[in-house]
Amino acid sequence: MPVEEAGYRRWLGLVAIALGVAMIVVDTTIVNVITPAVIEDLGINSTQAQWIQESYAIVFAALLLIFGRVADLIGARRVFAVGVVVFGVTSLLAGLAPSGEVLILARFLQGVGGAMLLPTSLSLLNQTFRGKERGQAYAVWGSTIGAATAVGPVIGGWFAEHASWRWAFGINVPLVVLIFILTVVFITPSPRSAGRIDVPGALLSVAGLGALAYGLVEGRTYGWVTSIRGADVAGLSPVFLALIVAAVTLTLFVLRQIRLSRSGQPLMDTRLFRIASFRNGNLATVIIGLGEFGIVAVLPLWLQFTLGYSSLQAGAALVPLAIGSFVANGMSFGLAEKLSALSFVRLGLALEAAALAALAVVAATTSAPWWSIAIAMFVYGIGVGFATAQVTNVVLADVPPTEAGQGSGIQSTFRQLGSALGIAVLTTIFFSALGNQVKDTLTTNGQFPADQIDRYAATVTDSAGAAIAPLAADPATATVADAARTAMADGIALGSAIAAGLLLLGLVATLLIPATRRTRDEEPAPQEAEPVH
Repeated sequence: MPVEEAGYRRWLGLVAIALGVAMIVVDTTIVNVITPAVIEDLGINSTQAQWIQESYAIVFAALLLIFGRVADLIGARRVFAVGVVVFGVTSLLAGLAPSGEVLILARFLQGVGGAMLLPTSLSLLNQTFRGKERGQAYAVWGSTIGAATAVGPVIGGWFAEHASWRWAFGINVPLVVLIFILTVVFITPSPRSAGRIDVPGALLSVAGLGALAYGLVEGRTYGWVTSIRGADVAGLSPVFLALIVAAVTLTLFVLRQIRLSRSGQPLMDTRLFRIASFRNGNLATVIIGLGEFGIVAVLPLWLQFTLGYSSLQAGAALVPLAIGSFVANGMSFGLAEKLSALSFVRLGLALEAAALAALAVVAATTSAPWWSIAIAMFVYGIGVGFATAQVTNVVLADVPPTEAGQGSGIQSTFRQLGSALGIAVLTTIFFSALGNQVKDTLTTNGQFPADQIDRYAATVTDSAGAAIAPLAADPATATVADAARTAMADGIALGSAIAAGLLLLGLVATLLIPATRRTRDEEPAPQEAEPVH
């Protein structure tokens, strides 16, 4: 096949990979906006609403390692194509769900499809591109994640206000058909490695990662040690018990993988951690995940309940993040000759930290102008477009092709758990600051008795700020609403400042990552093989 035609096919294959990644990221963020509409339509309770939001992320994180290994054994393209079909079928099930129980089941199964797509997308990029083109492909991949994170709330907000929440899932179906066709036609069949699945290791992995993801997601809801709501075992929170299970099972998993790496067929080959760029890059990935998207989880609450944005307007306020990611994508192509992937990571982290520091200043007022938020989000988006894409390129650059699926699964797991931990940390900080400051302000005012102050603080916190408007409408509680708005703005400012600090720590961590081997960067782009029928 001529080089020009092979190159053309590679980039069309990248379109399929990017759209697949965009689809799974959008479905992570879109549900946050459509949840009120789902509650009203299906008549579900708050516990079911939480599971609709969180089941996807928990299953997603739990299965990444397994599907990374499966991709090595049967081929990344095959797993990616099956994942696309699974995601399409489960999206249709979610869109047609007649009850909360069916919708929760669909979200669990969507997590399976998502776990098949993310690590294999990385493996396919590594398989398809080399040298400068690899950096450009990762720029597209990373910018897609940043853009999809911002676009999800906009799409959800529009559907919730102008159509039906069901279309937030239904829109995936035609997209899945397109991605599947592009995958089969334009992505080369993947190499396979000999071996088998370590079943005991897989079970330990799923139990450990699932319990850890559950603990991180639900910590604020149920309490980290003692139970603060309903369910408990001898007074202990189910989150605390889940984290103990995670610690025990993951320790057993790691010990088993170390043993099998010497003389067996591990699910996670621990010898990969001898590669300095892989080991230290994954460490940096976790730290970066702590600061990168946690603030985005609570930003819409501030926009809606303090600044008075509608759900659609709140989603639209994040669009500059998507625009910044696309700008970074274009800049990456032009700067690829001058900057290494590691330099892009460091530049991106510096821009992200600066943008969040600026957002902390902007949020310190309850009347932040829209353009100041837009500028901060735009610069943040550029940083995400640089850092998110290229840190993966750096981590996987020296991983052998036959281990690409496993390496991608490990890297995706580190990324996902870092993000989950970051969201857990920053939302806990935000809501703790919100409740405590409302209490302090009302206590200082002396207008209400102590028990009433506690009740108002709990109402504001438990509603995530939704109670502010009803409180403001009643002259007797307008003071409470004012205190809540100020507290929410200060919570965003504090969270943004902490996230900026975490990103700077991630920047420092990248100093431990060695430059990847130059010989690998100079490899020619691979020729495309004829499709195997």
